[in-house]
This record gives sequence, C-alpha cells and structure tokens, in this order.
Amino acid sequence: MDFNEANLIVKYSHKISELAKIASANNNIETEMYEKYDVKRGLRDKNGKGVLCGLTEISEVTSWEESDGKRIPIPGVLCYRGYNVKDLVKTCVEENRFGFEETVYLLLFGKLPDKKELNSFYEMLSEFRVLPRNFVRDVIMKSPSKDMMNMLAKCVLNLYSYDPDPDNVSLTNVLRQSLQLIAQLPMLSAYSYRAYRYYNTNDGSLVIHKPINEYSTAQNILHILRKDNSFTDLEAKVLDVCLTLHADHGGGNASTFTTHLATSTGTDTYSSMAASLGSLKGPKHGGANIKVMQMFENIKENVKNRSEKNVYDYIRKILNKKAFDRTGLVYGIGHAVYTVSDPRAEVLKIYAGKLAEEKGLLDEFELYNNVAKAASELICEQKKLDKPVNPNVDFYSGFVYTMLNLPEALYTPLFAIARIAGWSAHRMEELVSGGRIIRPAYACVIDRREYIPIDKR
Repeated sequence: MDFNEANLIVKYSHKISELAKIASANNNIETEMYEKYDVKRGLRDKNGKGVLCGLTEISEVTSWEESDGKRIPIPGVLCYRGYNVKDLVKTCVEENRFGFEETVYLLLFGKLPDKKELNSFYEMLSEFRVLPRNFVRDVIMKSPSKDMMNMLAKCVLNLYSYDPDPDNVSLTNVLRQSLQLIAQLPMLSAYSYRAYRYYNTNDGSLVIHKPINEYSTAQNILHILRKDNSFTDLEAKVLDVCLTLHADHGGGNASTFTTHLATSTGTDTYSSMAASLGSLKGPKHGGANIKVMQMFENIKENVKNRSEKNVYDYIRKILNKKAFDRTGLVYGIGHAVYTVSDPRAEVLKIYAGKLAEEKGLLDEFELYNNVAKAASELICEQKKLDKPVNPNVDFYSGFVYTMLNLPEALYTPLFAIARIAGWSAHRMEELVSGGRIIRPAYACVIDRREYIPIDKR
C-alpha cells in the first residue's frame, strides 16, 4: 500500500463507518421471515440435514441409516467412489507406500489404478510439477500476501495467462489443466510462503528448492519447505494420510459446491478453482484447525497441572463462555454432518499418536485425548444430548501439522492441496452430467416503493 492510498483510507474511514451503519440497517432480514417462507437457511433443515440439490458418484458421507422410517445415527463413513477411505489408508500403509496419488486417480477416473497405471500417473504428475518459466520471479515474488490462500488464488488466476488454451472447457482440456494444478499447488503454496517470510519477517533467507520427480506429493512438500530437505519416513507417511483424508468430502461442502456452481456457468478452470479457494479460506470451512491450535495454546497456558479434573474444569469454563474466546465453543468437537463419529478423525488420531511417540510428545497427545473426552461429556451434559459428540478431523490435523513443523500459515493451503483433487473430479462431473446453470431462488421480501425525486427526499 503506497502513501496516497493509505491517506485515502484514513480520510474516508469515518464516512465509510457511517455508511456501513446505513447498510446494516437496510440489510437486516428478521428470522421470522425465513420461517414464513420456509427457507432452509444454509441449505440445511432444522435438523442440520442438507437440502438435496445434486447427485454425485465421487464421494459419499454417511452418518445415519433409515430403520422403520426413523433416522438412526451410526459411526461416520466416508467413501471415495464407493471405497471406504479407511480401507484406502489401511492398505497403503500395510503395503508401505503412499496413497494420495492413488486417491487422486480414483477420484478423477472412478477406478483404482493397477501398478502400471499408477506408475504412469506418478510420472505425469512429476512432470507437471514444474511451474512456467519465470513464474516464481514474476508472480510469486511480486506483492507477496500475508495470507497464503489469497496468494494461491492469485497464482492460480495468473496461470490462466500461461495456458495456451485457457477457456477450452472440453473434458480433455479441463483434465489436463486439473492435473497441472493438482501437481503445482504444493509448489505454489511453499514458494508463496517463502516469499512472504523473506519480505515480511526477520527471516532474511530465501530458500527455493525444486521438487524431486521420484518423491510423492507428501515427500515433496516436506522436501521443499525444510531448509535441510530432511524428513523421516513416518513424517511423510502421516502427511500423506492427511492429504488422503482431505481429498474430498461429498458434493455439498462449501468449496466443492462452489466448484459445481462456478463450473455450471461455463467459466474456465482457473476461475473455478480460484472461487473454490476463496470458499475454503473461510474460517467456518478450511480454517477450523487453526482455531483448535489457538484453543490448545490457551489451555496449556491456563492449565498448568493437566490432571483430568483440571482439564474438565477448564473445558467447563470454555463452554460457559468464561475462558478462551468466550464463544462457548470447543473447537474441533462435533460436525455438521457426522453424528456418532468422524471417520477421518478416527484415522488421524491413530497416526497422530504414532508421530507423537516418534517426537516425544505423548504427553501432548494425552492432553488432546483428555480434552476430547471432557468436551464430549460436558457438551452432552450441557445440551442434554442422548448421543455422543466426538472430535472431527480438524481436532487432530493442526496437532499433526505442528509436529511436522509446518507453519500455521500453510494449514489451510494444505487442505487445498488435498481438496483440489476432489474439486477437479467434481468439475468434470458437472461438465459431463450437469448441463444447466445452478440458479437457486431467493424471495424478495421488501415492499415495492415509488421513486422519489432527489429534491423531495
């Protein structure tokens, strides 16, 4: 921001504040109006069930089953193309290989690859990781943003200019663009972070590592971000599990629905992905694990003796709006869709424990488990619930990223690095099966008025 721009902001700050009050007063729709028109706010009914507005074959989120006309909560299940994500993770770990690339292939093409197909896919992604000539210098190094999600959106939109056929929405061209973006997003994230650190912190070093073709996505992320390029096999495998678990989550989550919405208009791939990045950036969607980490820092500062009783007492204070941010929320507990359990959290908890053991942080891991237990019991007690409230994936993901020494600024970009696989699959599904622009209705509830000439107002 230059001097003149800063002066303009100061000059008009009071006026804008006054105008904001007017805007607020004239944009307030009473809750009763939503009930009168039977509007499903947030496209969800009173029980939190999403309004059915599309069909997908890509992934399924299940948290209940029907029996005698009643909805019965069950442990959560997440399936990619019909395959349980727990089985995908379990098999890849047992076979001592990385699973994210296989997951990407499955989401995009609807089938599990054989060895030859997977090796060919690995090779293609490795080739596509290379950014356009001078892109780092001309785009990333200029005007680095303090927010990496904004930088990612900027980079993705700029890639449009380097594409020889950017507006072609044929399936072949969109697939090519999607594969390039899936491969390049880790580089864009890491290099954007390095540029920000160089220009805006006391870290005067600027380290830019090139990806290694033989490495998986998870390995390359750690290789590129660490100055000494070193990492353990467990670190890379746990990060790979994180990417696999975040690769998709049904068609109704905010960022994926944004993909369907933008794609339905016929827009280009880069605009569609930038829109999805904007949705994911929101703290109600992609930034939740950061709030979890902030909450735990607060707990550690205020609960010196971490006995079970003291943890319970402090969680009760948080729920009663007397501690932390005084919202009454225990972040990372509960989910809008899952009821009994979040399968991603169940898997990630196992690998968080393994990594904590390697890092000598089992006491920290125990604190997470104690907070989860206390929060679940106290929330059920407070809200008189007859079903448990359990951790969601955000509860453990921030802890895992911290143990991997990944910067907080990259927590949401890591989500994007994984989820762009799902966005790409949903974009292609919308192009093949959608056919109509997504255009829901809004009822206008203001009375019609006669225009008043300016001299008579």
